[in-house]
Amino acid sequence: NSEGGLYVCMNTFLAFGREHVERHFRKTGQSVYMHLKRHVREKVRGASGGALPKRRNSKIFLDLDTDDDLNSDDYEYEDEAKLVIFPDHYEIALPNIEELPALVTIACDAVLSSKSPYRKQDPDTWENELPVSKYASNLTQLDNGVRIPPSGWKCARCDLRENLWLNLTDGSILCGKWFFDSAGGNGHALEHYRDMGYPLAVKLGTITPDGADVYSFQEEEPVLDPHLAKHLAHFGIDMLHMHGTENGLRDNDIKPRVSEWEVIQESGTKLKPMYGPGYTGLKNLGNSCYLSSVMQAIFSIPEFQRAYVGNLPRIFDYSPLDPTQDFNTQMTKLGHGLLSGQYSKPPVKSEIIEQVMKEEHKPQQNGISPRMFKAFVSKSHPEFSSNRQQDAQEFFLHLVNLVERNRIGSENPSDVFRFLVEERIQCCQTRKVRYTERVDYLMQLPVAMEAATNKDELIAYELTRREAEANRRPLPELVRAKIPFSACLQAFSEPENVDDFWSSALQAKSAGVKTSRFASFPEYLVVQIKKFTFGLDWVPKKFDVSIDMPDLLDINHLRARGLQPGEEELPDISPPIVIPDDSKDRLMNQLIDPSDIDESSVMQLAEMGFPLEACRKAVYFTGNMGAEVAFNWIIVHMEEPDFAEPLTMPGYGGAASAGASVFGATGLDNQPPEEIVAIITSMGFQRSQAVQALRATNHNLERALDWIFSHPEFEEDSDFVIEMENNANANIISEAKPEGPRVKDGSGMYELFAFISHMGTSTMSGHYVCHIKKEGRWVIYNDHKVCASERPPKDLGYMYFYRRIPS
Repeated sequence: NSEGGLYVCMNTFLAFGREHVERHFRKTGQSVYMHLKRHVREKVRGASGGALPKRRNSKIFLDLDTDDDLNSDDYEYEDEAKLVIFPDHYEIALPNIEELPALVTIACDAVLSSKSPYRKQDPDTWENELPVSKYASNLTQLDNGVRIPPSGWKCARCDLRENLWLNLTDGSILCGKWFFDSAGGNGHALEHYRDMGYPLAVKLGTITPDGADVYSFQEEEPVLDPHLAKHLAHFGIDMLHMHGTENGLRDNDIKPRVSEWEVIQESGTKLKPMYGPGYTGLKNLGNSCYLSSVMQAIFSIPEFQRAYVGNLPRIFDYSPLDPTQDFNTQMTKLGHGLLSGQYSKPPVKSEIIEQVMKEEHKPQQNGISPRMFKAFVSKSHPEFSSNRQQDAQEFFLHLVNLVERNRIGSENPSDVFRFLVEERIQCCQTRKVRYTERVDYLMQLPVAMEAATNKDELIAYELTRREAEANRRPLPELVRAKIPFSACLQAFSEPENVDDFWSSALQAKSAGVKTSRFASFPEYLVVQIKKFTFGLDWVPKKFDVSIDMPDLLDINHLRARGLQPGEEELPDISPPIVIPDDSKDRLMNQLIDPSDIDESSVMQLAEMGFPLEACRKAVYFTGNMGAEVAFNWIIVHMEEPDFAEPLTMPGYGGAASAGASVFGATGLDNQPPEEIVAIITSMGFQRSQAVQALRATNHNLERALDWIFSHPEFEEDSDFVIEMENNANANIISEAKPEGPRVKDGSGMYELFAFISHMGTSTMSGHYVCHIKKEGRWVIYNDHKVCASERPPKDLGYMYFYRRIPS
């Protein structure tokens, strides 16, 4: 649909816009491309002024969506296809069976008749493809009096509190295996099935009025349970409570909730559309507004703009042979689409006059489609790869993980969010203290409901609401709790009780009191309001609150102070590590090569919320024995001061990252094949770079090219490389200074520049929009619509983005 059309490489079937096809030709030497273009024209009008009668349009043959913003009665489409031979741009119109070889004609026909790859993703979510369990209709449920609370769950056979599954026959709560859904577990739910034969289990934490994650051990796959509501009610869980209105409306449609949607989206206000660089919207792919809101906020930050869009030529030139599978390429492509202004152009004056004369609906901004970006970043993720609504905060952390793993050179744009948290735990028995530091990327602010300033009004509303429900009268207008921001900030800094704290002085678990403060302040502070919880009846609940979030934020008083006079530290003694018997022999073997760290295990742990560097160390020090054993290592070591610091290799002394190993990390006797070195040097790179890159990537040519581009700081001088190659049998490399925690500490004074708001009753439903302050005014980003904001609802946000004010 773009002005220049699309060029499809007839060798790889990758497609490029007009401004990038020459780059692909120069890079690969592929010279035959199919050029595809859809033309949109206004229909010829009859004598009476109306459009001529409709005829079957045989000129449309591409499987593309038509533009919803153009009236099909007034416009017609025509598709054009031709072969273009580079570098001379020689054109051959299609079809052309007389001049083209049969094989070329067959290939062209196959491309032109193919269906859009996204057709498979649009109509239905993955839940609709799940089979109905054959055990659901006649499931036996024991009358054993078990009632499940809405929180505080724990595995009946171990201490795990995550990845827990409720057996629908006897109500047992047991942990899953880590590979079920990328979460940690010891497999006790599966063991229980083998012992008892009870087939169905539901994952706790996924239950909503729309359903839940159900697994059949007997059928060995996720399934649908049509009677899930009845099966859950047997154990006191009322999943359908939020459906209950006689007119069939869901909770989001009840009148009191409508006001939230109206206020956040600024409905009823005539909003002026914004066009140009930085004012491009994103099309909603079906519950993708969480992704759109986060990416709009991310690409309003200069560090991300420079890292990706500022490096566009280099990133595109050095992208792998399949750029659809490269994170940095896809980030750059999306960032360029949002910031270039090429896809956000105002209508020309003649179009506006014509629309006014016709008194027709004005076309909205189209925005760009983030399909390829979403497909890549959500790949292999059980939640983000679905079409369900997701938590914007969880996606933000997921994106930070991806940025961390795909650093561009020495700069990492996500470092602007990175800060250190000092945790102080005091043993209640010995009164001794332990100070530790961990890395975090956002500040989670509790909602201090007890500090509401309109309690009398809330009580009166609740009494009126209950009376209205009992008498089937219309519900009163919603009264929203008004919470002072200062009360939430105070709640954040208050001590927290810890029940299972390991007291090294007692050599046993003990009760403790934990307080958290900032050991460093980030350049950009992300604040999440913890609005979501579960009620006593298991219904997902959202605190409907208004918090007077400040435009200027001062958190300098939350700066960590360290060990204070009179405090006595707990001795530095770690608890024993518990390792499964079948893994002990493997653990005794030599530690694995850092470049061979199992990235899948690392990411399974990282998705559970642990720092990325800690996950790498856990997998490394447990010998690649899987996420389950590495999870145990994390639990044991998470209170250590260097828990989140980069991996330091025993015997090497340097810091190593599994995603970007330093020079020599794979061993000095690991000489790369000369023929592969020659290929890289023939591209213009130095021999030293080629050797470095191949050693760091296990002699993989494509990965080595990526490594060279992403590690310009490792261009060691040739004398050093020659010396290292002459000592190829050496066992030790010179000690390097380990990488620090990469924080940008400074003042704790901040200014609000963006916030993301959520409408709905839980993170698994509803809608997200984003407000960003640009050029001195607030702008609302509501999917593809970008408009100047008239009344930014700063008190109703879910995530707030602050930038540091220079001191």
